[in-house]
Amino acid sequence: MIEWVWPWAFVLLPLPALVRWLASPAEERQAALTVPDVGIFRTAHDTAARMPKRIPWRALVLWLAWVGLVSATARPQWTGDPVSLPVTGRDLMLAVDISGSMGTEDLELGGRRVTRLTVVKNVVRDFVEARQGDRVGLILFGTNAYLQAPLTFDLHTVNRLLREAPVGIAGGKTALGDAIGLAVKRLIPRPEGDRILILLTDGANNVGEVAPAKAAELAAQAGVRIHTIGVGADEMRMPSLFGNMFGSRLVNPSADLDEESLKTIASTTGGRYFRAQNTQRLRDIYRIIDALEPIEQEAETYRPRAALFYWPLGLGWCLLLTLMVGEWRGWRHA
Repeated sequence: MIEWVWPWAFVLLPLPALVRWLASPAEERQAALTVPDVGIFRTAHDTAARMPKRIPWRALVLWLAWVGLVSATARPQWTGDPVSLPVTGRDLMLAVDISGSMGTEDLELGGRRVTRLTVVKNVVRDFVEARQGDRVGLILFGTNAYLQAPLTFDLHTVNRLLREAPVGIAGGKTALGDAIGLAVKRLIPRPEGDRILILLTDGANNVGEVAPAKAAELAAQAGVRIHTIGVGADEMRMPSLFGNMFGSRLVNPSADLDEESLKTIASTTGGRYFRAQNTQRLRDIYRIIDALEPIEQEAETYRPRAALFYWPLGLGWCLLLTLMVGEWRGWRHA
């Protein structure tokens, strides 16, 4: 629909008529007796011949131009239907471990053995796509923690950035405390009670400036709830030390996983700890997290607007220009 920003401007429409009425010439007083003079008639005839012929529609063009200029002053704009903004969900920050150990091939996907990070990317992709209405951010950490995507509604970009992250790009070690600290820094500006961090790792904190326990305390003070996930199989069959001809042996590829620290982080902040020994269990964990009660926020709507004032403005100026050109050509012809 079309709306007018300054509709009071239409009170200016009768202004030209008012000015013409107020500025009307005074009545001339003529002598009671005049003496005919042929020279006067000759002069009047010559003057009329030199004057350009008045265009009958001149007044109409002037009025249309004035209406166009006044309409432009009233600032017409097109206003669309209300559009709801997706702000009824939560603010979810995902912190994903991409250290060297995430390249361990102890999980299966589609019937073949793949790296832990490959499975995480596949599962997290579906989780993020289902978070319509949530702001989702992404932190990747190894030896250092990096913010890959700030909190955003653009879930496609978050998934793309995670999909393109290679193993070990952030370093070979694990900085759990730094990842939590970075997430807390990003979540603090958000509304209280709406700050959630999902931390996924397969190891233990062995580098960084902040200890995980201290980072968890800071998160609790800031009202950030942290759900922790330990990923990796409990056992894995490996060739024996003397080669395949002498059989194989079972090893625990998750021996470095510090479950106690992850449990402490979760309990300190009011979150939960989950253990994902296989792909299906990891999917189930994200379904559980997905089912958490969302924090309701006030609904926000906006109406798209587009300015239209340049149409009547252009029409008014075109009419004035056309009239000026016509007058000029008339005078030149005369």
